[in-house]
Amino acid sequence: MTAPLHEPTAEAAPSAAEEAAVAAAGAKAVQGRSLGRIAWERLKRDRLALAGGLVVLVLIVVALCAPLIASLYGQDPDAYHESLIDPLFSTPKGSLGGISGEHWLGVEPVNGRDIFARVLYGARISLLVGFLSAVVAVVLGTVLGILAGFFGGWVDSVISRVMDGLLAFPQLLFIIALVSVMPNEMLGLSGSSVRVFVMILVIGFFGWPYIGRVVRGQTFSMREREYVEAARSLGAGRFYILMKELLPNLVAPIIVYTTMMIPTNILTEAALSFLGVGVKPPTSSWGQMLSTAIDYYDSDPMYMVVPGVAIFITVLAFNLFGDGVRDALDPKGSR
Repeated sequence: MTAPLHEPTAEAAPSAAEEAAVAAAGAKAVQGRSLGRIAWERLKRDRLALAGGLVVLVLIVVALCAPLIASLYGQDPDAYHESLIDPLFSTPKGSLGGISGEHWLGVEPVNGRDIFARVLYGARISLLVGFLSAVVAVVLGTVLGILAGFFGGWVDSVISRVMDGLLAFPQLLFIIALVSVMPNEMLGLSGSSVRVFVMILVIGFFGWPYIGRVVRGQTFSMREREYVEAARSLGAGRFYILMKELLPNLVAPIIVYTTMMIPTNILTEAALSFLGVGVKPPTSSWGQMLSTAIDYYDSDPMYMVVPGVAIFITVLAFNLFGDGVRDALDPKGSR
């Protein structure tokens, strides 16, 4: 037999560079995504939530930099400008509440204080009370809720009855009565600082049962899960299970509820200032400005519109951002 005209050639072996490329492609194909990355990708697709988050970020920067912004703006929030007030009607001269190049949002009736500068400083009070009271409520609600859900029995009964009592307590009336009898100086604080401190503590104390119930229910459902049983079988103590197994899985509902709690606290502070038990004049507050504007709503409506719009935008931004965070952290969501 004669040999074939063409011998079959051996297939060329892949080079080292090709092997590395194939390995990298395979690793990339099976690369997993963390829960945080999945949540961020969902949140990025929610334009309303991103817009709300951007407004919240701007509000925080404005509140922190209010003295600097007012200095660059050239107006003191407590400076009187009687020359801009009509002596007969005690209302600002000109149209739209005295809006001009020097006073972008006009001036207040009677005294002529710049409204834009006072809105800047009012944001500091609203956000300070909103954030810090939410921190107080989250800390108390998380600690007591996780203890009630994990231990159960008499611990759960006592904490649950306390939560029921606080939820039924007239919070607004209690704050009004408490603030009205508070001294002007306390713990090194004086004036409006005392009232801000009391509002933060009281609003946070009466707000923790709401998040406490959420944490308690989540802890009840997680304490019998496989990973908790596995930790117990390996000899893990209660403190380790609480801090390493349960608490990390409660971060998502805690974050969601915190973002929803802050706008409620801001509205509560505005309501208290509106009723006259918030910060004391001349400290600026949006609720206090609305309370004063009642007497001039027909002759100077801009004085009521500006702080009202500030409260509306702030609460709406927090709610939009909170809704987006809730949808992004929902493991069953498809967004």
